[in-house]
Amino acid sequence: MAITEVTVDQSVRAAVQSANTALGIEFGSTRIKAVLIGPDQQPIATGGYEWKSKLENGVWTYDLDAVWTGVRAAYAELAANVESATGVTLERVGALGFSAMMHGYLAFDADGGLLVPFRTWQNTSTAEASAVLTREFQHNIPQRWSVAHLYQAILGDEPHVADIDYLTTLAGYVHWRLSGERVTGVGDGSGMFPIDVATGGFDEGMLARFDELVAERGYPWRLGALLPSVLPAGRQAGALTAEGALLLDPTRRLQAGIPMAPPEGDAGTGMVATNSVARRTANVSAGTSIFAMVVLEGPLSRQHEEIDLVTTPAGDLVGMAHCNNGTIDLSAWVALFGEVAAALGADVDANTLFETLYRAALGGDADGGGMLAYNYLAGEHVVGLEAGRPLFVRTPESRFTLANFMRTHLFASLGALRVGMDVLLKDEGVQLDSMFAHGGLFKTKGVAQGFLAAAMNTPVSVGDLAGEGGAWGMALLAQYLRAGEGSLAEWLAAEVFAGAEVVTLDPAQADVDGFDAFMSRYRAGLPVERAAVELI
Repeated sequence: MAITEVTVDQSVRAAVQSANTALGIEFGSTRIKAVLIGPDQQPIATGGYEWKSKLENGVWTYDLDAVWTGVRAAYAELAANVESATGVTLERVGALGFSAMMHGYLAFDADGGLLVPFRTWQNTSTAEASAVLTREFQHNIPQRWSVAHLYQAILGDEPHVADIDYLTTLAGYVHWRLSGERVTGVGDGSGMFPIDVATGGFDEGMLARFDELVAERGYPWRLGALLPSVLPAGRQAGALTAEGALLLDPTRRLQAGIPMAPPEGDAGTGMVATNSVARRTANVSAGTSIFAMVVLEGPLSRQHEEIDLVTTPAGDLVGMAHCNNGTIDLSAWVALFGEVAAALGADVDANTLFETLYRAALGGDADGGGMLAYNYLAGEHVVGLEAGRPLFVRTPESRFTLANFMRTHLFASLGALRVGMDVLLKDEGVQLDSMFAHGGLFKTKGVAQGFLAAAMNTPVSVGDLAGEGGAWGMALLAQYLRAGEGSLAEWLAAEVFAGAEVVTLDPAQADVDGFDAFMSRYRAGLPVERAAVELI
C-alpha cells in the first residue's frame, strides 16, 4: 500500500532526505541488528538477521560469508522499513558505525586472506596462554582476549602465526572491509590487549614484553604492527568507500563517503545504551551470562583475577566482573513449574508464569529460608571452577516454601556476580553514584531489581533506556561523531537521556542483611559444588 502524506512524519522524512541521521549495526551472538536514528536520537527504523555460531573441529566460529550475508540482509530490511515509513529511498546517512561481540581471533595475511577460521569469545582453549600472559604482564588476561588466542597459537606452534599481517576483532574486520582503515574503538581494543588509559593506546611496555617472550621464535613481525590503531569515541575512523558501500548495499543505492565512527565492542555499546559511561556509574546485564561494568575513577591497587580491566568507548578505565552463569538454571526451574501447571490443566503463558513465580519471592524470608543454590551449568572463574553442576541444597531446619525457593534461586543468579563485585566495592573501595540494570532478569518490576540493590547495597535503576540495545548504542556513537563537542558522558546526559524515565530502588536494610546471610552460606558451600563437579 502506498504511503500517503498524512501517514508520514514530515520531520522524519526531512531527516532522512537531508541525512540528518546516524546508523548503527551490531553483530550479536544470535542476531545482527541495524538501527537508524534521527536528530532526536530515537529510532526511525530497524532491520535484523538471525545467525548463530557453529562448532567446527572443536572451535566455535562464524563463517565470514555469513557476516556479509547477514549484514546485507539487516541493512536491506532497515532500508525497506525506512522507505515504507517515509516514502524516501535511503541513499545516505549522516554517519555510521559497527559494533560486535568482543574479543576472539581474526588473523589475516598480507593479501587480506583469513589464515584460520574465526575463533570467537566462546572458545575456552587458551588457559595456558592466559595464565602465562597474566603472570608476565601482572595484568589479568582473560581467555577470550585476542592476545590470549594469539599466544596460545604460538604455544601450539601453529604454522599460520608467521604469516599474520593483521589481527583484529569482528567489529574491526567489518570496519576494515568497508573503510579500508585498520582501526578499532578503544573499548573494543581493550578486549584485544591491555590499554594504557594515560595514552589511550595499547600499553607499550606490555607490547615490548610480549615481543620479548616470542623473540626466539623469529617471527617477522612485532605485535604492535599487527594490531589496529585505537581511537576514542568522537574521532572519525575513515569513511565508507565505494567498495564498502557495494558490500553493504548491492543495490548500489547507498552512497560512498559517509563518515564512520570507530568500531566498538558490545560491552561499550551496552554502556552507551544505558547511560553508564561516566565515572562512578555501572550497569549490570543479566541474561545467559551476567556481568557488571563499573567505570572507575582510577587504577585498582593491585591485580585481581576476578576483574577484567577494559575501557569505555571514551577510554575511561572499567572494571568488569563477568560471570558465565546467568539465568538459564532459574529459567529451567520456571519451565518445570510450567509443566506442573500444564499437567493440572492450567493454561498459563510464559510471561504470567515468570511474573507470578518471581513475585512469590517477595514473600520469602530475607535470607531465602536457610536454603542454598548454585546456578552453575558451566564453569565459573570468579570462584575457581572449570565446570559446573546446578545444585539446590536445604537442611532439615530450612523453611521450604515456594517463596523461599524462588528467592533462593533469584539470589543464586546474583551470587557469582556478588563475589566479583565484592572485589571492587569492598576490597578496592570503589564508589558508585548509580547502577543501571537491564536484561530479562529485571523484566518483572521490583523483584530482581530489589535483590540486586540488596546484593550490592547500592541503589539500582531500571527503565527503557536501552532502546534497541547495542545497535542503538552504536548509532548514538555515530551521532556523537557528528556532534563533535563535549565529552561522551556529557553529550549522552544532555542530548539523549535528559528526559529518560527510570525507576530507582534503594536497598532495604533487611534485604541487605538477608542477602549477606545467603552469601555466607554460598561461600561456605562452594566445596559441595566442587565435589559435585568431581563426582557427578
